[in-house]
Amino acid sequence: MVRPSAGHARWSNPMTLIRRGAVIAAAMVIGLSLAACGSNLTQGGSGNNGSGTTGTINLGMLTPLTGSSAAIGPNMQNGAQLAVDEINAQGGVGGRKLALTVSDEGCDPRTAAAGAAKLVSDHIDISVGGYCSSATLPTLSIFNKANIPMIIPAANSADLVAQKLPNVFMINGTGIQQAEAASKFIKSQGSTAVALLDDNTSYSTDIAKRAGLDLQSLGVNVVTHQSVTAGESNYSGAVNAVMSSHADFVYWTGYYQEGGLIIKQLKAAGYQGKIMVADGTVDEKLVQIAGQQNAQGVFATMTETPQTVPDGQAWVKKYQDKFGSAPGPYSTQSYDAIRVAAEAIRLAGSTDGQAVIKALMQINGFKIFSGPLKFTPEHTLTEGGFDILVVRGDDFALNK
Repeated sequence: MVRPSAGHARWSNPMTLIRRGAVIAAAMVIGLSLAACGSNLTQGGSGNNGSGTTGTINLGMLTPLTGSSAAIGPNMQNGAQLAVDEINAQGGVGGRKLALTVSDEGCDPRTAAAGAAKLVSDHIDISVGGYCSSATLPTLSIFNKANIPMIIPAANSADLVAQKLPNVFMINGTGIQQAEAASKFIKSQGSTAVALLDDNTSYSTDIAKRAGLDLQSLGVNVVTHQSVTAGESNYSGAVNAVMSSHADFVYWTGYYQEGGLIIKQLKAAGYQGKIMVADGTVDEKLVQIAGQQNAQGVFATMTETPQTVPDGQAWVKKYQDKFGSAPGPYSTQSYDAIRVAAEAIRLAGSTDGQAVIKALMQINGFKIFSGPLKFTPEHTLTEGGFDILVVRGDDFALNK
C-alpha cells in the first residue's frame, strides 16, 4: 500500500501471527465455545428465517479491537460500514437491508474463537472479517459448522485455505503471490546474493520459504535464511549472519517492530546492500524505529490501495468525509468484503450458506480494489495485486 505523508492515508501493522502452540491451545477453546453455544452453532447462514430470502441481512466482522493491533479494528469496521451504508442507500440487496455486527479477534486465537461463537449465536449470515491469520484459523471450523460463508479481507496465510473448507474465501493476496512479486523484483534489481529473514510465525516463514524457492528458480542465490524471535531487542545473531554471508539484498518477512530494529542494526554493522520488507512491516512506525536515515530506500511488497489505482483518491475523500480521518490498512479490503458478500447474495437470491458459497464461485469480473474478481478453485484471488513500495521521507510511497 502507498503510505504517502501528509494528506494521504496512514497505515499500521498488518497481520500479526503467532506460533503453533497458541493455535493448538485455541483449538481447545474452540471446543469449549462450541459446547457453550450449543445448537446455535449449527443455525447460521440462513438469515432471519428458514429460507434466507427475507429480513435483514446480517454480516459479522471479526477484527482486533483489543491487543497490540487494536488500531486496525476501526479501519476495518469503518471500511465495512461505508459499504453497508452505500448499499442500503441504494435499496439494499433485493430490497433487504444490510446490518454489520463487529466482534473482537484481538489477534489472539482464544479471543477470536469466542468472538466467532458470539457472531454465530447472533445469527449472522456471512462472516466478512479476519485480520490476523493465527486468530482467523480457529474460526474456520466454527463458521463452517454453522454453514456461514467467510469472505476474509486481510488475513492471508496459505494455511487458511489449506484445509480446503468450502466456506472459506480470501480477497487479499496470498503469501504465494507476495513471494512471487518479491522474487521478481529482487531479480530485477540485479541481486546475486539474498538473505531471507523471518520471525518464525506461519505467515512470515511461509513467505520467506516461498521466496527462497522462487529466487532459486530465477537463478538468484539465497546465501542465508535466518529465523528470529519476535519481541527481542537484539538481533545481532541474524545481523552477523547477513554480514558474513556478503548478501547484497535482505528480505524481511515479519513485522515492523522487529523489522525496524533489524534495519537499524544492519546499518550499524555497516550493511550497504538493499533491503525489502513484506506487508506486515509496511507502517510509518518502521521509519521511527529504524531511524529515518536508515529506512530511506527500504522497499516493500504490499497489496493495492486507493493510492495505486485509478480514481482511488475519490474513495479516500468519501471515507474522510464520513469518518473524519484517512482510511487505514485493510479499510479497502473490508469495504470490498461487504460488496462481494452483497454481490454473492444477489446472485444466490438468498442468504442460505450453500447458495452463497456457490454464488461466490460464480463471480467473474466483479470489480474490487485489486482488480476484477474471480476466485481460484482454492478460493483465493486469481491475481494478488502486489505493488512495490519504497520509504521516502517518513513513510512508504509507490516505487516508480
